[in-house]
Amino acid sequence: MGRFRLTKHAEEDLIRIHQWGVERHGEEKADAYFMAFFEHFERLAEHPNMYPAVDHIRKGYRRSVCGAESVYYRLVGDVVEIVAILRHQDPERLP
Repeated sequence: MGRFRLTKHAEEDLIRIHQWGVERHGEEKADAYFMAFFEHFERLAEHPNMYPAVDHIRKGYRRSVCGAESVYYRLVGDVVEIVAILRHQDPERLP
């Protein structure tokens, strides 16, 4: 089983996404969407090379899509480090 960790920036992104979801769709739907990210992170940890590299955006990063968000991550040893979770492929917000 692979491992993943979230950067502080990614944690802040998740909080922002959840708060937006609660405001727009209610707590139940926002919670379900939030939990879907963690299922996605588990899959990334199991198959980190499944998604394409985006070296043209940031060297060493990969991108996958979860819902309406792009999940940017990189491999650090045997750990998938979730760097950012952004809507509309907004790479200028990458840390």
